[in-house]
Amino acid sequence: MTSKIENILLEQEKTKYATETGIYQHMKMKSICTETNDGDSELQERIKKNPILERFFHKDARTEVPIAGYINGKFVSRRIDRMYVLENEKTVFILDYKTDVDKNLFYDKYIHQINEYKTLITDAFKGYKVKAFILWLNDFDLQQVN
Repeated sequence: MTSKIENILLEQEKTKYATETGIYQHMKMKSICTETNDGDSELQERIKKNPILERFFHKDARTEVPIAGYINGKFVSRRIDRMYVLENEKTVFILDYKTDVDKNLFYDKYIHQINEYKTLITDAFKGYKVKAFILWLNDFDLQQVN
């Protein structure tokens, strides 16, 4: 039988592993530019297969975009993994990476996070539409968040 302390240590190890994996994956994704062929070539090929996703890795897209503002009177500061703006369409596109194997485990938390991004972007880009996506890195599934 496993003791409580062993369970706590096991959970800490799982959390540490998940955090380190997430940081590593974000670093790999950050360096990719499909136009200049920068970054991991295997990831570039996967990205190029999806025209919506590829746009986020264009040389004009931004990475790790800081954004801050007030939501319901509370100051909120966030960092968006990828973002690009289409001026002619008055639309801002945002992308957030998630490394979870089980998409449902923290899904509500992630949707809340994306909605905060959308609120902050809407305040910063008056008159623009915002389209948000999650890229699930485990299976490379691109999900639009409405």
